Amino acid sequence: MTIRILSVGKIREKYLEEGIREYAKRIGRYCKLEISSVADEKTPDGAPAAEEEKILAKEGERLLCLIRDRDYVIALDIGGTALDSPGMAEKLIGLMAHGRSTVDFVIGGSLGLHKSVLDRADYRLSFSKMTFPHQLMRLILAEQIYRCFRIINHEPYHK
Repeated sequence: MTIRILSVGKIREKYLEEGIREYAKRIGRYCKLEISSVADEKTPDGAPAAEEEKILAKEGERLLCLIRDRDYVIALDIGGTALDSPGMAEKLIGLMAHGRSTVDFVIGGSLGLHKSVLDRADYRLSFSKMTFPHQLMRLILAEQIYRCFRIINHEPYHK
């Protein structure tokens, strides 16, 4: 299985980059992990809704260029389905059992994900009703993917 994390914007904090790199190394024991990002658009403070929509559309178009027709797409969306860690592990088990070879987790920028990306998603996953910085979300997602593989393989993980 290949898992791809597709996101908007670059990681600017060294500690987040180091954490993501550490979990990517751990995940590598279980599957192939690819991490890609697309450029983000600058959002002026107090931008009108029409301008925010244009920004979301540009970022969404860039993300959609990375997604292949055969990929199973999980969009991180505050309005999506909330799962606990065992539930997310079960989701991955089900995808593997159904022959899904590539799963794309898609993380939006500061404004979220455009409707076109959400419409392309096969599943919408919510990590919380709270909003997280998109850079931090990559680290949280990487940790949860690692945790899922530990659960799938019946291996201990600290609580």
